[in-house]
Amino acid sequence: MSAQTKKESLIKIEDMSLEYGESINSTLALKNINLEINNGEFICVLGPSGCGKSSLLKCIAGYVKPSSGRVMMQGEQVDGPDWHRGVVFQSPTLYPWMTVNENVEFGPKMRDLPRAEIKEIREYFLEEVNLSGFGENYTFELSGGMKQRVAIARVLANYPQVVLMDEPFGALDALTRENMQNLIRNIWEENNTTIFFITHDVDEALLLANRVVVMSKQPGEIIKIFDVDFTNQIFEKGTKEVIYNEDYFAVKNEIMDIIHGQID
Repeated sequence: MSAQTKKESLIKIEDMSLEYGESINSTLALKNINLEINNGEFICVLGPSGCGKSSLLKCIAGYVKPSSGRVMMQGEQVDGPDWHRGVVFQSPTLYPWMTVNENVEFGPKMRDLPRAEIKEIREYFLEEVNLSGFGENYTFELSGGMKQRVAIARVLANYPQVVLMDEPFGALDALTRENMQNLIRNIWEENNTTIFFITHDVDEALLLANRVVVMSKQPGEIIKIFDVDFTNQIFEKGTKEVIYNEDYFAVKNEIMDIIHGQID
């Protein structure tokens, strides 16, 4: 698949550390992070609670400035938020006074795109997240899973170069979560989107990513990066066959051992 073979660098994190607070009260959240995110990749980040996963995402998004090192995007240093880096949080950050249509149209409208193009983008992404027909609803009328789908459509409608997702399915029930995983996997494949996805669920990471980054406890460092191919196997064989194969168990157990070794 083109998403796998294309190795065009999109984001480069170089010798990055992040410290919160001042002098005696300071906390080192991230230490010496080096990571390259290539175009079309689906990267999942795992690690024990409090290891700095969300801090790493905020640095990439431009919400937080690293204490040392830097985040580069296509040769330019990241120094603030930008629509090229779309963010989906665990709780959908939607405008409750707007309809679903208005939420999804918000970014393209801000960029002064022609009305016909805005409508086309909105319709395409509402169909992508299986919400065609809900455009006139207000977001408070929707279930948690539907709200999260609107949040994903709203981010995608900006055609960002990378989508940053911070445990976006963490608050959902198991069945809705599985449906959302299938949805985001299909969107990734169809649109060749680049996705950087934080989770605490090893299975979720293995079922979505083509690279899994495992972090240490605080201060967060990258311990190991796994190249995996289970998401492509799912397209061919389905989830059930993949999660019961030996290769899957071997990688899952190795990751679990690393994470448990950090908690002890």
